[in-house]
Amino acid sequence: MENYQRYLKLIPSYIALTKPGIVWLLLVTTIPAMIIAANELPEVQLMFYTILGGSLAAGGANSMNHYLDRDIDKIMKRTSDRPLPKNILPENHALILGIFLSVIAIILLYFTINMMAALITLFSIFFYAIIYTAYLKRRTVQNIVIGGAAGSTPPMIGWVAVQNQISLESILLFLIVFYWTPAHFWALALLKEDDYSSAKIPMLPVVVGKFEACKLILLYALALACISIIFGLIVQLNFIYFGAAVPINFLLIKYAIELYKSYSDTQAKKLFFFSIIYLVILFAGMGIDVLLIN
Repeated sequence: MENYQRYLKLIPSYIALTKPGIVWLLLVTTIPAMIIAANELPEVQLMFYTILGGSLAAGGANSMNHYLDRDIDKIMKRTSDRPLPKNILPENHALILGIFLSVIAIILLYFTINMMAALITLFSIFFYAIIYTAYLKRRTVQNIVIGGAAGSTPPMIGWVAVQNQISLESILLFLIVFYWTPAHFWALALLKEDDYSSAKIPMLPVVVGKFEACKLILLYALALACISIIFGLIVQLNFIYFGAAVPINFLLIKYAIELYKSYSDTQAKKLFFFSIIYLVILFAGMGIDVLLIN
């Protein structure tokens, strides 16, 4: 009975390894992409298996990230309370869980969705866990930019789940998240610059300074705005999408300009949290536009 209760108490730690707070990105970007690809609400079963497979894949990749980053997580204040730095779980459990969830995810997507969705998912897991976490993160200032390719695939996977092919629309969906990622994570890096510096992680603000980092955030915000508008025009979305996309892009650029002109932690926090709201509103606008108008 005591062993049962002890293992029961460890469940939250195993769940924490999957970073459930990040998996929301999957839901926010995948479902609207599926709606646009189908031009209607897709079958519930298709959405269920796509989201389940994607969630398992994200959880697996995140668990492997915990294992590979276990040394620097002990150094950084932001990550020092994770299960491995606190020695709540054996280190190899994170690796085993990561591999297990990833394998299940790929098998599930292959047999319930299609081979292309499974292959893109396999690429995402490998790119995030091996290319980004194990290599790029510690070696290049462009770690977030290049590594962002892995986190940008959920809407493409959603599109492929419906269409079973990669198209211009799916590439633009990929690019929206790809260009959103640096603006979001560099804002966080500005706030945690000392943390990254102590762990010897070459995040942009640590290497080039706050001014250059803020300039690049602004440039990525401008590129993101252009791509999101171009996407709406190509897909022929209507006033609901543009009614959301135009003002939130205006605000994103406004906050990025303010950060560039006069840096402060308050401005960085504002941009960081608004970028989350931005992604939710933009993709929700896509899905709602198709469901209510088309």
